[in-house]
Amino acid sequence: MKILKFMLALAISCMAAYAEPADSAFSHLYVGIEGGEIYPFGDLIDAVDNTFFGGVGVRYTYWEDFDGFIQFNYSYFMPVADTVNIYGVHQFSGRFGLDWRWSKIRPLAIGAGFICNWARADYDDENSDLAFSEPGGTLADNETEFGWFARLNLPCWHKGNFYAGLDILWEELWTLPKRSNMLSVGVYLERRIW
Repeated sequence: MKILKFMLALAISCMAAYAEPADSAFSHLYVGIEGGEIYPFGDLIDAVDNTFFGGVGVRYTYWEDFDGFIQFNYSYFMPVADTVNIYGVHQFSGRFGLDWRWSKIRPLAIGAGFICNWARADYDDENSDLAFSEPGGTLADNETEFGWFARLNLPCWHKGNFYAGLDILWEELWTLPKRSNMLSVGVYLERRIW
């Protein structure tokens, strides 16, 4: 929760940040790194704890006032229940989408896109027979889920070819029998390539 408070304070201080307008499709390309925390919601709160994530990404101008982006993140979730026969869950996420920079709320960008999560249980497969019906059992042989996300991107700092900012995402995975929802809050550092 301390990280979430820090991120909100950072967002308030960033409202006067510099945001560079786009010229044309692919006229600018940025590569970056990001780190932050993921907060599960709904049924996931009873299954896993909050966790940290790290990742890389690419952002590029698409149309005037629109940026395209691609991100890849890794996180490791610890189960809440002590009775679960797994140590944790590895999760790799891939996202792609568009950000829209509306001139009235610039530099804040509003975005959305699609997500693909790959998860695998971390367990001792030599000494444990993880049943499919146990909590985490479906993750023993990998699981891939798709979904969508909405995001707020707030660039906070600009110097030369370097940019830093705050990235807030609401994710909904199309898991069954119920959807899985997560909030992720991260800080990123980008470098403009061209």
